[in-house]
Amino acid sequence: MKLLLIYFLSALLLFAQEESPQHNKVLIIEKILGECSITQEVKIWSDNQEILLEVKEHNNYKVVQSCEDATIIILENKDNLKKACSNKHIFVLNYELLSDIPQSFGALFWKKGRPNIVIIEPRIKKQSIKTSKNLEPYLEKKIW
Repeated sequence: MKLLLIYFLSALLLFAQEESPQHNKVLIIEKILGECSITQEVKIWSDNQEILLEVKEHNNYKVVQSCEDATIIILENKDNLKKACSNKHIFVLNYELLSDIPQSFGALFWKKGRPNIVIIEPRIKKQSIKTSKNLEPYLEKKIW
């Protein structure tokens, strides 16, 4: 009986550790950014505070509170992009934003319940972003 109680409590503790809704999205973004090389230190800003908090919690990248201080911007809404920040490396979380924001170099978005990654090859070359071979399957010559 004690053994059954221990198993039950262990399972309960495992399931009690809730992850934020942004957790998986941030893990994928961090993996993508880890496969990219830019000339400056990676400093991330996002218009989604939950993403910023999750990135900060993982402690893999420096998080900044202003897009002006960032080297990479993770953007969900075009309206949140200040003109002063439009020359930064921009990674979007909506496929349509790739067309709307010509400075964006890639996107992570969900389609049919699955994550999709698109990186626009001419844009990364123009921005001097180098990618590892692991990202080759996600490179596209143009927006579909």
